[in-house]
Amino acid sequence: MEPEKRIVYPGKNGNLTNAKGEVLVPPATWAFLPAGDAGITRKVTSKGVFWRVEVKMGRRMISQGIWAPETTIVQAREGVMASRLTDDYKKKRVSAISRRDQKQERYDAEFCKAVEDYLGFHQIYKTMEKKLAKAVTLHAIPVGSGTVARTQTIPIEERAAHAVIAWMRHQTTAYDHVKIARIKGERRAVRREYAQQSVALLAIYRQGRGIPDNCPLQKAMIKIQTDDE
Repeated sequence: MEPEKRIVYPGKNGNLTNAKGEVLVPPATWAFLPAGDAGITRKVTSKGVFWRVEVKMGRRMISQGIWAPETTIVQAREGVMASRLTDDYKKKRVSAISRRDQKQERYDAEFCKAVEDYLGFHQIYKTMEKKLAKAVTLHAIPVGSGTVARTQTIPIEERAAHAVIAWMRHQTTAYDHVKIARIKGERRAVRREYAQQSVALLAIYRQGRGIPDNCPLQKAMIKIQTDDE
């Protein structure tokens, strides 16, 4: 009897392991289906016999694909591919893409507005505020980007704030070039320090004060404008 569904993890030398670190070997009649085609994956997993290979990326567990009986994978792939050749599927696909694009456009606009609200620049810097909000939005909202802007677990106001600080960390600080010691909590501490610098820099624009020479935010905005031309 073949083993039923379970979660496994990549081990050393290309092996698979369970949560205890024990090496597992898929049955000889099984094959690996890489992640990427949700339709085929759903059809295979609906049979209830598979191993899902997961790997930790940051704080999330990401599926690399599944091991399952090769015959199940072949049948699923043939069935899904055949259904995708029908006119009904093509029409549904076009409609789904249109709905997704419209939803994305609405979210883009909503998120950009939330970023502007978080920036809250003084009236004399409103033009720059809009340009910065657009730059942050373009960086943060692409589908599949994995940024905080894509999560639904926190309010959009918090997503916008985190996105601004993340953008500034990469664009206006030395973070990308700093060697961070492999000590628990060190990366978080470094990020916190740069976040404080970013908040202090934003305060200048919020209060309408004069821009200091060699302002890193001004340099970043000039670079963006140059890249767009």
